[in-house]
Amino acid sequence: MSSSIKSQDILILLYLLTLRKKWIQIEVAKALLISPAEVSNAMNRCVIAGFINTDKNRINKLAIREFLISGLKYTFPAEISAKVRGIATAHSASPIKESIAEGSDIYVWSYYLGTRRGYGVSPLYKTVPKIIGNNTELYELLVIVDTLRIGKAREIEIAINELNKRLNNV
Repeated sequence: MSSSIKSQDILILLYLLTLRKKWIQIEVAKALLISPAEVSNAMNRCVIAGFINTDKNRINKLAIREFLISGLKYTFPAEISAKVRGIATAHSASPIKESIAEGSDIYVWSYYLGTRRGYGVSPLYKTVPKIIGNNTELYELLVIVDTLRIGKAREIEIAINELNKRLNNV
């Protein structure tokens, strides 16, 4: 089995951070629009990478924090495209936008139901625009992650502070 982390593995880990109960893989698959087999494979890769324990019931928050801050933008670089209609992300959305001066470029995940126009950012995983509508915590974590992927130094500093707040509350 390959131990190479995939972008959906990070999405799954972020989702698991939002749960306040024991997770069930089939429910994770349904919530994220990912097949149950892929969730199972992702869990196995995350065990090998040290992101979750061997019993698959606890996240190693220090490991995921280190990876998100230091490795994510190199492993899963965001592609920026022309202006499109979509859902705000990175420093164009909460919780980052409140700390950024007005007038910054707007960044969005391309999505036909989106209400903003801005430069397109490739989401961490293709289902992201469809799944974040009813999970504010996951949306904010993905905004933080996108800021880590495309932000400048000050924006990244804000994102790290926001990430730390969320990891300390889990």
